Parts: sequence; structure tokens; C-alpha cells
Amino acid sequence: MDFFIQNGIEWIVWIQNLGAWLEMPMKFFSFLGSEEFFLLAMPIFYWSINTDLGIRMGLALLVNTSVNHVFKVAMGGPRPYWVSEHVTPMAAETSFGIPSAHAQTAAGVWGICAAWLRKSWAWIVAVMIVLLIGFSRMYLGMHFFHDVLLGWLLGGLLVWAFTVYWDRVAGWLKTQSFVRQVGLAFIVSMVMIGISALTVAAQSGFIIPEEWLVNSARAGGEKIDPVSLSGAITPAATLFGLAVGLAWMTLQGGFQATGSVTQRSLRYILGVIGILILWFGLGQVFPRGEFLLSYVLRYVRYVLVGFWVSGGAPWLFKKVKLIADPKR
Repeated sequence: MDFFIQNGIEWIVWIQNLGAWLEMPMKFFSFLGSEEFFLLAMPIFYWSINTDLGIRMGLALLVNTSVNHVFKVAMGGPRPYWVSEHVTPMAAETSFGIPSAHAQTAAGVWGICAAWLRKSWAWIVAVMIVLLIGFSRMYLGMHFFHDVLLGWLLGGLLVWAFTVYWDRVAGWLKTQSFVRQVGLAFIVSMVMIGISALTVAAQSGFIIPEEWLVNSARAGGEKIDPVSLSGAITPAATLFGLAVGLAWMTLQGGFQATGSVTQRSLRYILGVIGILILWFGLGQVFPRGEFLLSYVLRYVRYVLVGFWVSGGAPWLFKKVKLIADPKR
């Protein structure tokens, strides 16, 4: 591993020496793979473009995020700027580096989109976005090449799994009652957290090297805290809320992203306001940290976000008549 780290540092230093003019475009592409971007951009597919595609992309995002957290904690790899003062940190991260979450979620989400569209141009666009996001993470000093490569491989593997098993799993779930669907979603959510909790427990004795602490402080931001369970709760809770919302909306007659451009636009604006209230608003009120109450409230917060996206917002859209009249 030392060989990959040393050579990785030399590669990143070379990339950063290409010039400061790349910093802003690289930060832009890095943002395209961030939690904040997906939180605000993914719902537009479900609410305003194509509901089926939105569901697939949303679940792909959550599964990739959960799998990534397990691998990160289990592998315990550093970030480039943690181990070398020659790497300039142009952002700050508190979690372990390998595999790259940006690279994995980008490959998983945009890969699912391209696979669903089944168009050559969609694959070309998806590959370009994924490559640029991965490159941006190296330029910013956040990841080694092997971090990005493993992220791409895991994301691609999950695209394959979704493509092969989606129809049969979705078809089976439709035959289950509402109560059973909710129960299964809760079990899956708890299993996701449980697996991550085991990896966190296995790393409980990990001592952060002093060099990592000193070098990471150059980037500012929060102190690095790579052995954390919080990152596992977010996707698991959101998935549960999303699943409950989908099952509940089925009882309400379902939801499809049809309507005029005005209706679609207003749905997105109204829906995002709700997301910001639940995600940002409750985030300011609820306590943060690595303790039980924080975990529980974080779970509740993201369950509400997931339910709002798939159930609460569509129900409101119907009430305020932002859905196309099926009789027309």
C-alpha cells in the first residue's frame, strides 16, 4: 500500500501543478458528486421528469452510499493531503479515503440513468461526468487514484446488479401488502446500519496518526473523524423513508411525473422547499455527535426527508393540483 500511496502523491502533485486555473472547474465537478447536489438534484427526476427513473437513481444513490461507508471504515485508507504536506488541500473531508464516495456514487447514479435510457449518447455523457468527477477529487487532493478506481468499480458493479435484478425484485415487492413492504424496508435499513456498526466496532481501537491530524488541519473545517457511524445512518434512514413513501403513495393511487412545464417546475420548487426545511432546518435543531440520541434523531430526520420526497411532496402536489388531470 505504501507503494501506491507514494506514487499516488507524486501523481497528485503533478496534476495540481497543471495550474490554479483548474481549481474552480474541478470544484464544480466535485460538487456534482456531493451529497448536497444529489439531495437537491435527484428529486427532480422523480417529481418532474420520469418517476420510474427517479426511483432507480435515488435507490442507487442510497445503496452506493451505504456500501461505500462500509468499505471506507473497513479499509481505513488515508487521504492524500493527510499524509503529505506536498499535496495542497483544496477542500476538507473527515472520513477515510478509499473508496471514493464521489466516484462510486457518480458511477452508480449516472450509470443507472444511462442503462435506463439505453442510448449511446447517454452512456457517453455518463462516462464523461464520472471521469471528470473522479479526476476532480484527485486534483483537489482528496483522493488517490486507487481510491477513485475502486469507487468506479463498486459503482459499476452495483449498476450491473440493479440492471439484472430490478424487475424481478420490484415485481415481487408489488405483490406484498403495505405493512409487509414497510416491515421489509425497515429490516433492510437496520441491516445496512448493522453491517456498518460492525465495521465501526472492528475499528474502534484505531488511533489517528499524529501526521494525519497535523496535515489535515491545513484544510480547516472539522477535525477528521473517520471511524464514525453517522455516515451509515443517513442512507439507511433515507431509504426507509423513501420506501414508506412509495408504498403509501401506491395506496393513494400512485404518482407519475406528468404535466405541463409550469406544473413540473412548481412541483420541484415546492418540493425542494420541503427538503430544505427537513434537512437543513432540523439539522440546525437536532444535536450532532457520536452518541445514541444524535443517531436516533439523525435517523428520524432522514426518514422524514426520504418520505417527503416519495410520499409527502407528491401527496401535496395532488392537493394543490400540480398533477396533470388523467381524464384529459
